[in-house]
Amino acid sequence: MDYRWKHKDKANSELVEHLSNEINVNPTLANVLVNRGIADFQQAKDFFRPDLDKLHDPYLMKDMNVAVQRLHQAIEKNEKILVYGDYDVDGTTSVALFYGFIQSFYSNVAFYIPDRYKEGYGISEKGVRFAAENNFSLVVSLDCGIKALDKIDLANELGVDFIICDHHTPGETLPRAIAVLDPKRKDCSYPFKELSGCGVGFKLIQAFSQFTGRNQNNLYAFLDLLVISIASDIVPISGENRILAYFGLERLNNNPRPGIKALILKGKLEKDINITDIVFKIGPRINASGRLEHAKASVELLISKDLDEAVRRAELVEDVNAARKNFDENITREALEMIETRELEGEFKSTVLFKEDWHKGVIGIVASRCIEKYYRPTIILTESNNKATGSARSVYDFNIYEAIEECSDLLEQFGGHKYAAGLTLSVANVPAFQAKFESVVSNRVSEIHMKPILEIDDELILDQINYRFYNILKQMTPFGPGNPEPVFCANQVFAENVRVLKDKHLRFDIIQDGQSTKPVCIGFGFADYFDLLNSKMRFNIAFEIRENTFRNTSSLQLYVKDIKFD
Repeated sequence: MDYRWKHKDKANSELVEHLSNEINVNPTLANVLVNRGIADFQQAKDFFRPDLDKLHDPYLMKDMNVAVQRLHQAIEKNEKILVYGDYDVDGTTSVALFYGFIQSFYSNVAFYIPDRYKEGYGISEKGVRFAAENNFSLVVSLDCGIKALDKIDLANELGVDFIICDHHTPGETLPRAIAVLDPKRKDCSYPFKELSGCGVGFKLIQAFSQFTGRNQNNLYAFLDLLVISIASDIVPISGENRILAYFGLERLNNNPRPGIKALILKGKLEKDINITDIVFKIGPRINASGRLEHAKASVELLISKDLDEAVRRAELVEDVNAARKNFDENITREALEMIETRELEGEFKSTVLFKEDWHKGVIGIVASRCIEKYYRPTIILTESNNKATGSARSVYDFNIYEAIEECSDLLEQFGGHKYAAGLTLSVANVPAFQAKFESVVSNRVSEIHMKPILEIDDELILDQINYRFYNILKQMTPFGPGNPEPVFCANQVFAENVRVLKDKHLRFDIIQDGQSTKPVCIGFGFADYFDLLNSKMRFNIAFEIRENTFRNTSSLQLYVKDIKFD
């Protein structure tokens, strides 16, 4: 992909010098940290040494006290409690976490996941009626419900109380539930706004544990589920999420629950599992059931208490994931062919594609694949229950939710956030929506949105790349949105010992005048650069610094992000 390099501004020199001296790091690392809001010793300590005691008081969240009182009342009176969650990774981990916690001491509890194809996203009428018909007097909804006004009205009519735990942007009116927990509520003063849906559920059981005097360590045993939701839902790994992700990864690597252990085995993951491993190896396997069949299978896997049982369930999920990959590849090929045909008609700022027989479960993935080839806001639509339903994905710094909102007169339902959204409309409205969305995007989009940006944290000379430098970088993990892995550049270098690996990748050394260090570089997908690199032409290179271990010998390597020749 052809990137536009964006060099981050140099941080305030006095702050950089002060931090460099206070925590004994070189000015380049201090500059990286200051640019991430870490400017003094205490902030650096909080960043490098996350502490569960620094989690925010859950009672700062609007309606938390009411929610805890109602949950406690239900348990005291032996009411039937239904844990209701969405069918994606955030939803299924939310249900596994909340159900697993309650079920550990209270038996009159069950869980419910809506069918993606029969019920659609969020709280469904079928789900509400299921609760009423089966005498569930309290439903705790997780990762959904913030816009389910009519469904909550129905629940109230049927005598079913709802506690809503959501993290999506609310509408102008909130549902009339017993309690609505959502840090994005305009009237909510909770200091951290970017929790995942699972994170909001975690805050409820944290508050409940405080109220009932339960041991907090019982709560922290569920952090392996929470970090999967944080990684898979692409929420910022900063603030409270950073603390939760840090200890979640620790739990996931050292003592995961049987269901997650089975997924680790299936993904052939070794030690030091990170956020990227979750996003590409663990999350898709959990997601697969909800995409192609029923997400209940993923919850049952995640709440398994026996490893042998979990492995059997993971094998079923693995089969579904293999089918998901096949759908993904075929539909992506069809979508790209449609875009190529459409390109002949003229220049477009957006992509909106519709085909009635595409599998609803993979259209979000396909939207992301299309952006990799045609970098612009993208919506992929298919037909489901006689409606056009779609998934939207965005590009750097373009708010696709707001663009969709401008087309709301053509929609029946929509929801989401800046970079991802879902929508439903009449099939007859698809052509009008395509035209209007293109118009909206054309008016909103700028040059900055039309070419992928590679942010460069700082320039290095090659002799700066050593284990002291890397060991401090390593302590900045977990990396992810809000705390991306630092990308550096080195200028005016040339290559030696260039080799092609597996016909697609390159391995080469780089040399810089006046520097003794000659790092090994690995360029995945860079085989087309072989002749240029072999020519000894000078170039600038952007990279991440990683450690490679082979036959018990470790060394630093540069993982190439981009190369620009003079």
